[in-house]
Amino acid sequence: MVLKDNCGRPLLNLRVAVTRKCNLRCSYCHGEGEQKSEYSNSEMTADEITRVIRIAVSLGVEGMKLTGGEPLMRRDIVEIVKKVAATGGLTDLSMTTNGTLLSHLARDLRKAGLKRVNISLPTLDRDVFFKLTGGEVQDAVSGVKAAVAAGFRPVKLNMLLLRDINNSSVSEMVEFAKETGTILQLIELEPINMNDTFYLTNHEPLDRYDEMLKEKALKVETRRFMQNRKVYHLPDVLVEVVRPIENTEFCLHCSRLRITSDGKLKPCLMRNDNLTDILTPLRNGASDEQLTELFKQANQNREPFNKN
Repeated sequence: MVLKDNCGRPLLNLRVAVTRKCNLRCSYCHGEGEQKSEYSNSEMTADEITRVIRIAVSLGVEGMKLTGGEPLMRRDIVEIVKKVAATGGLTDLSMTTNGTLLSHLARDLRKAGLKRVNISLPTLDRDVFFKLTGGEVQDAVSGVKAAVAAGFRPVKLNMLLLRDINNSSVSEMVEFAKETGTILQLIELEPINMNDTFYLTNHEPLDRYDEMLKEKALKVETRRFMQNRKVYHLPDVLVEVVRPIENTEFCLHCSRLRITSDGKLKPCLMRNDNLTDILTPLRNGASDEQLTELFKQANQNREPFNKN
């Protein structure tokens, strides 16, 4: 059984924020759409996360991504991965990370059942990286190489483009992806959890990069259930272009639901007025049947944010 919302869109993927804590301070982070005023100190335990995911899988969810904050800030992250991976019915288990803590955990995470990782890497320039994140770029680079060595397939590099900051480094990142055997994702800035001035100052449209990549590509692929995003097959490397979500194309093909760091089902990245609390009922002794109904309710709250 696969749940569909009122617009006929299937629910296939779940993004689970296991923590809101992070060791970096990225100026562009949207925090999975959670507003800081809504954060609580409550985080789901490994067993609670596993139970919620088991309910989701029973409703047809096949793909799971662990997010944050920075997931590797959880001391029990390997345990979480191991328990989630043991859930029957999952076809994909992945994680989004900044990579700076990954070098010492990559092998354990892979052994526990994590299949692939997305690593945020906006630049290879040490000074620019520190300005944007407050961290050391070498830590992230070491994380990328450790992930590849551990056998994650694929390892994707998330390069958020920012005007006059890192947009001149695309070619360098393409070469780095080629050298490391990773996939580069060029990502457009989202106007989420940031002020208008920051967005207007730093927003870099991806149109010209699409054209540039199209000219060099041996083949262009369209990912149907990933908002029809384009994948450009260049010689010896793949580059994906990730458009902003606040458009009709993205919304038309959205197949995901989120779980916030404090255990709320979040139907849409762009909204915080239609959340369904699942952690409180779970801790109050709710049955699997009751939790299933909460998932169904949250799924019915899914609707395209942009309809025109």
